[in-house]
Amino acid sequence: MRGRDKLLEVVRGRALLRERAEVALTISDDVLVTLPPGGGPRGVVLDGLPVARREVAQAAEGMAASLRAGADWAQERGAEGLMVLLPDMPDLRQEDLKIAVQAFDKKTILRATSEDGRSGHPVIFPAALLPEMAALTGDEGARALLSCHAVTLCPLPGERAVTDLDTPEEWAAWRARNS
Repeated sequence: MRGRDKLLEVVRGRALLRERAEVALTISDDVLVTLPPGGGPRGVVLDGLPVARREVAQAAEGMAASLRAGADWAQERGAEGLMVLLPDMPDLRQEDLKIAVQAFDKKTILRATSEDGRSGHPVIFPAALLPEMAALTGDEGARALLSCHAVTLCPLPGERAVTDLDTPEEWAAWRARNS
């Protein structure tokens, strides 16, 4: 992003991270946002939202550090599962999250896909896999879990499950399509 923080990009009138947290809150009162140490501007944009926050001291390690924090948090609550909703996917809507939750059987990993079957997000992990998630390392996210456990695919409309914006050019193209 050449120095810009993609989670602070403005989407629908507010910072993307806040907007994604607000969408998550429409389907659950129990939402966790993982943040880098000190929280910084990302923490500020969440002010006033009833979300739990966890600073991830090992954030530089990669995605696994946030997944471990989420798994620990979900286990502490006795949750039936943990939905991983990446905050840099601005096309996912409340109805997409509802579709995923309704399709989740609490036994099998549920993974959203694009309409044409490409793997995407959100992903919901059953409680039985949270201990394994809490042991993940590195920047490969939960790929190890996805490759060695049963996964139920859940198609969502269009490309919403796979629209992930990582560069200024991708943001500009997305804004042009959505203006």
